[in-house]
Amino acid sequence: MRQIVPLILTMALAASPALATGEEEEGDGRSKIEEGMHLFFRGLKEEMSPALRDLQGVISEYGPKMRDFLEEMGPALGRVLDEVDDWSRYEAPEMLDNGDIIIRRKPDPSDDADPDSGPVPREEDPPPVTEPQDI
Repeated sequence: MRQIVPLILTMALAASPALATGEEEEGDGRSKIEEGMHLFFRGLKEEMSPALRDLQGVISEYGPKMRDFLEEMGPALGRVLDEVDDWSRYEAPEMLDNGDIIIRRKPDPSDDADPDSGPVPREEDPPPVTEPQDI
Protein backbone atom coordinates (compact mmCIF):
# COMPACT_ATOMS: atom_id res chain seq x y z
CA MET A 1 0.00 0.00 0.00
CA ARG A 2 2.84 2.40 0.88
CA GLN A 3 4.42 1.87 -2.51
CA ILE A 4 1.19 2.65 -4.41
CA VAL A 5 0.64 6.12 -2.88
CA PRO A 6 3.94 7.62 -4.14
CA LEU A 7 3.41 6.01 -7.53
CA ILE A 8 -0.09 7.55 -7.88
CA LEU A 9 1.20 10.94 -6.66
CA THR A 10 4.06 10.85 -9.20
CA MET A 11 1.67 9.95 -12.04
CA ALA A 12 -0.73 12.74 -11.07
CA LEU A 13 2.05 15.33 -11.02
CA ALA A 14 3.42 14.10 -14.32
CA ALA A 15 -0.03 14.25 -15.96
CA SER A 16 -0.84 17.79 -14.83
CA PRO A 17 1.31 19.54 -17.51
CA ALA A 18 -0.32 17.34 -20.16
CA LEU A 19 -3.77 18.35 -18.93
CA ALA A 20 -2.78 22.01 -18.90
CA THR A 21 -1.80 21.87 -22.56
CA GLY A 22 -5.28 20.48 -23.38
CA GLU A 23 -6.61 24.03 -23.10
CA GLU A 24 -4.40 25.51 -25.77
CA GLU A 25 -5.37 28.98 -26.77
CA GLU A 26 -6.02 29.74 -30.39
CA GLY A 27 -4.97 32.86 -32.24
CA ASP A 28 -7.62 35.14 -30.71
CA GLY A 29 -6.92 34.13 -27.10
CA ARG A 30 -9.84 31.69 -26.64
CA SER A 31 -9.54 28.13 -25.43
CA LYS A 32 -11.11 25.32 -27.43
CA ILE A 33 -13.99 25.14 -24.97
CA GLU A 34 -14.64 28.86 -25.25
CA GLU A 35 -14.51 28.67 -29.03
CA GLY A 36 -16.93 25.73 -29.03
CA MET A 37 -19.38 27.60 -26.80
CA HIS A 38 -19.08 30.65 -29.02
CA LEU A 39 -19.90 28.58 -32.12
CA PHE A 40 -22.78 26.86 -30.32
CA PHE A 41 -24.44 30.11 -29.25
CA ARG A 42 -23.90 31.69 -32.67
CA GLY A 43 -25.63 28.70 -34.31
CA LEU A 44 -28.44 28.87 -31.76
CA LYS A 45 -28.92 32.57 -32.46
CA GLU A 46 -29.08 31.94 -36.21
CA GLU A 47 -31.61 29.12 -35.76
CA MET A 48 -33.83 31.09 -33.37
CA SER A 49 -33.87 34.44 -35.19
CA PRO A 50 -36.76 33.58 -37.59
CA ALA A 51 -38.92 32.34 -34.71
CA LEU A 52 -38.13 35.44 -32.67
CA ARG A 53 -39.04 37.69 -35.61
CA ASP A 54 -42.38 35.86 -35.96
CA LEU A 55 -43.01 36.21 -32.23
CA GLN A 56 -42.27 39.92 -32.43
CA GLY A 57 -44.85 40.24 -35.24
CA VAL A 58 -47.48 38.40 -33.20
CA ILE A 59 -46.81 40.59 -30.19
CA SER A 60 -47.09 43.77 -32.24
CA GLU A 61 -50.37 42.54 -33.78
CA TYR A 62 -52.10 41.24 -30.65
CA GLY A 63 -50.47 43.44 -28.01
CA PRO A 64 -52.88 46.39 -28.33
CA LYS A 65 -55.89 44.04 -28.42
CA MET A 66 -54.73 42.28 -25.25
CA ARG A 67 -54.13 45.61 -23.52
CA ASP A 68 -57.67 46.77 -24.38
CA PHE A 69 -59.12 43.44 -23.22
CA LEU A 70 -57.31 43.60 -19.88
CA GLU A 71 -58.33 47.23 -19.30
CA GLU A 72 -61.96 46.36 -19.95
CA MET A 73 -62.22 42.91 -18.37
CA GLY A 74 -59.45 43.10 -15.76
CA PRO A 75 -61.63 44.14 -12.80
CA ALA A 76 -64.26 41.47 -13.55
CA LEU A 77 -61.60 38.78 -13.95
CA GLY A 78 -60.07 39.88 -10.65
CA ARG A 79 -63.41 39.40 -8.90
CA VAL A 80 -63.77 35.92 -10.43
CA LEU A 81 -60.27 34.99 -9.28
CA ASP A 82 -61.14 36.17 -5.76
CA GLU A 83 -64.29 34.00 -5.73
CA VAL A 84 -62.67 30.75 -6.87
CA ASP A 85 -60.36 29.14 -4.36
CA ASP A 86 -59.35 25.99 -6.29
CA TRP A 87 -59.42 25.97 -10.12
CA SER A 88 -58.76 22.22 -10.23
CA ARG A 89 -62.36 21.68 -9.09
CA TYR A 90 -63.72 23.08 -12.38
CA GLU A 91 -63.95 21.74 -15.93
CA ALA A 92 -62.42 23.57 -18.88
CA PRO A 93 -64.52 26.53 -20.09
CA GLU A 94 -67.05 25.84 -22.87
CA MET A 95 -68.49 28.31 -25.36
CA LEU A 96 -72.15 27.79 -26.15
CA ASP A 97 -73.75 28.43 -29.55
CA ASN A 98 -75.11 31.77 -28.35
CA GLY A 99 -71.62 32.94 -27.32
CA ASP A 100 -71.99 32.40 -23.58
CA ILE A 101 -69.00 30.89 -21.83
CA ILE A 102 -69.68 28.49 -19.00
CA ILE A 103 -67.34 26.86 -16.54
CA ARG A 104 -68.83 23.73 -14.99
CA ARG A 105 -67.83 22.51 -11.57
CA LYS A 106 -66.52 18.95 -11.44
CA PRO A 107 -68.60 16.52 -9.40
CA ASP A 108 -67.35 16.14 -5.85
CA PRO A 109 -66.07 12.67 -4.98
CA SER A 110 -68.03 12.85 -1.72
CA ASP A 111 -71.31 13.02 -3.72
CA ASP A 112 -70.90 9.36 -4.66
CA ALA A 113 -72.14 7.89 -1.38
CA ASP A 114 -72.30 4.27 -2.57
CA PRO A 115 -69.95 3.56 -5.48
CA ASP A 116 -71.35 -0.02 -5.84
CA SER A 117 -74.86 1.20 -6.56
CA GLY A 118 -73.97 2.05 -10.18
CA PRO A 119 -75.00 5.12 -12.17
CA VAL A 120 -78.15 6.93 -11.16
CA PRO A 121 -80.55 7.09 -14.15
CA ARG A 122 -81.75 10.55 -15.16
CA GLU A 123 -85.37 11.26 -15.92
CA GLU A 124 -84.84 11.30 -19.68
CA ASP A 125 -83.05 7.93 -19.65
CA PRO A 126 -85.27 4.92 -20.45
CA PRO A 127 -85.48 2.26 -17.77
CA PRO A 128 -82.79 -0.41 -18.06
CA VAL A 129 -83.67 -3.54 -20.01
CA THR A 130 -83.48 -6.67 -17.90
CA GLU A 131 -83.31 -10.18 -19.27
CA PRO A 132 -85.34 -12.96 -17.70
CA GLN A 133 -83.40 -15.09 -15.30
CA ASP A 134 -83.63 -18.86 -15.11
CA ILE A 135 -84.24 -20.17 -11.64
